[in-house]
Amino acid sequence: MSGRLPEPAPVDPIEAHVAELATVLRGTDRTKTRMLAELREGLLDAATELAPGRGPDEAAREAVRLFGSVAELAPGFQRELTIVQARQTAGRILLLAPLLLPCWYVLAGAGPTAHRLPYVVQVLLAHLGGTAAATALAAAAFLAATGPLGRRLATPDRLPAVVAWTGTTAAVALALSAFTLTVASLLTASWPLCALAGAVAIVFHARIAASARACRECARLPATA
Repeated sequence: MSGRLPEPAPVDPIEAHVAELATVLRGTDRTKTRMLAELREGLLDAATELAPGRGPDEAAREAVRLFGSVAELAPGFQRELTIVQARQTAGRILLLAPLLLPCWYVLAGAGPTAHRLPYVVQVLLAHLGGTAAATALAAAAFLAATGPLGRRLATPDRLPAVVAWTGTTAAVALALSAFTLTVASLLTASWPLCALAGAVAIVFHARIAASARACRECARLPATA
């Protein structure tokens, strides 16, 4: 029986290059997978064109060299991923944050006086609802600036970070609203409605907070070479 260890399988230069790039990028899985698949396809096409007169490995290494190193490619890829993540965060803010307003309206004004929320709670929820509405307006402005109308303009480098902190603000407003509604459910006869609104607010908080955290992580990464 031979004591020799099996030789390691040869490493594909293209797959190694794509895998190395994947480890340094942060962003939504769908967009990241699409971008890496497009890069892989481009590298394979280039290697095929370079193959005559070269071996497969040499052609693959030359294709990788022509496309650029990970350090050269990563900033451009990361910038696109960051914009996509920021748009996703802004979309969640725009969709979910304003829903706090109808909840407040129903709880504050519906039903007889005995079933309404205490005045202090109404005022607090009104302020939190206003904060949520303001973050939704900011999110709408970002979506407009990075959508079809803003494609001819360069997106400011700090804008994704602004979106991330806007999402954090919206998430905090929703968390405080959930807490306020939960406490208020002990003070009003319409406690089932309060408890339900509080549960909805905490679910919305979790979704926006997770997206804002991912956006902030992307925004910290370098987006220029």
